[in-house]
Amino acid sequence: MEPQITQRIRSTEISAYVGQRVELQGWLHAVRRLGRVTFVIVRDGWGTAQAVVEEAGQLAPIVDGELQPESVIRLSGLVVAAPQAPGGVELHQPAMEIITPVTEPLPVLIGKKEIKASLATQLDHAVVVNRHPARRAVHRLGAGVMAAFREHLNGRGFTEIQTPKLVASATESGANVFAVDYFGQKAFLAQSPQFYKQIMVGVFERVYEVAPVFRAEPHDTTRHINEYVSLDVELGFIENHFTVMAVLRDVLAHIFTSLSERYPAELELAGAQLPHAPATIPHIHFAEAQELILKLHGVDVRGEPDLSPQDERWLGAWALAEHGSDFLFVVGYPMAKRPFYTHPDPTRPGYSNSFDLLFRGTELVTGGQRLHRYADYQAALAARGLAEEPFATYLETFRYGMPPHGGFAIGAERLLMQLTGAPNLRLTTLFPRDLNRLTP
Repeated sequence: MEPQITQRIRSTEISAYVGQRVELQGWLHAVRRLGRVTFVIVRDGWGTAQAVVEEAGQLAPIVDGELQPESVIRLSGLVVAAPQAPGGVELHQPAMEIITPVTEPLPVLIGKKEIKASLATQLDHAVVVNRHPARRAVHRLGAGVMAAFREHLNGRGFTEIQTPKLVASATESGANVFAVDYFGQKAFLAQSPQFYKQIMVGVFERVYEVAPVFRAEPHDTTRHINEYVSLDVELGFIENHFTVMAVLRDVLAHIFTSLSERYPAELELAGAQLPHAPATIPHIHFAEAQELILKLHGVDVRGEPDLSPQDERWLGAWALAEHGSDFLFVVGYPMAKRPFYTHPDPTRPGYSNSFDLLFRGTELVTGGQRLHRYADYQAALAARGLAEEPFATYLETFRYGMPPHGGFAIGAERLLMQLTGAPNLRLTTLFPRDLNRLTP
């Protein structure tokens, strides 16, 4: 009896249908010729499948080169076990229906294992380049990161919130913000949901948000862009910043476990190397970190208010060599470098109850304990010469009772960059926005 055609299946399901006729729908990904045999690769939203053409027949437009890659087609055929084929199976006796033909060459070739075009060309044509299996894998891992982030926090009693992205005052003292006209008033694109997530601790106690943030910082580096996805967390009734650090460790551990279990194909395609999150991530105080850099590398960075990228790389290498850890918490950053709402370290004047988490030598997360008493906010603003009026709504929260609280923010694209070893953050961003790019 002639094998019956089933309903459309995904390319990743094809190995379960050996001996049956199946239907695939997708894009013509690549055509490879070997003597008189032509291999046709079709790509759908999940993977690729290979069809073998010995006589052109209905596939003549492909074999003859009339139909260009990325044409949308419907392909049916008999699934045959073939150890030499990708995935161990391939389609024989293929028949094709053209759904949407493409007759002009692509601006960037995406049918090979690697994309050879320059970064600028790839970004200019991201609407096509993001279809490449490896690029798509990166962005699917990004979706997995967000899903696992939500999953873990939902399981710990957190409530997801969505906060305004048009705000009346800057979150961090008015610097590096995008000003916009709001019906004749000046408004700003939110640098972070910081004020709102603190406010919502007074409502839900534990909150998180997954949303874009905007930084008008004139950086032109491989690890900065001006709009990115921030994974924000805030929780109340903490002991200090170490309580927050423990939650962050658990969030990251769950993300990595989830990616390992649910996205093995994407991890392989993207070249991602998952780290092990130790039960306790090692930490070092900011001042001791600077002393360590002087001791190990002979560079005196004492007195500097922040760590440079090179400092971070040195500390990351030390954490790996000394503790076998891809991660290192640097705690106690100088108050001068932290926002006004940061809680000072009661035991070390001038330093804060804050932290950065370094992942493979690059800052990934910033967080810490916040002030929670109204009088402390008044004093902190006055010490920095800031008026209370622009922060009136925010300050109202603390006039009416707030617990000790703190939180953190993970840059989603930077996490993907470090996981995949990408040389530039723009390669882990769907449509990056930087100093010079507003399209596509």
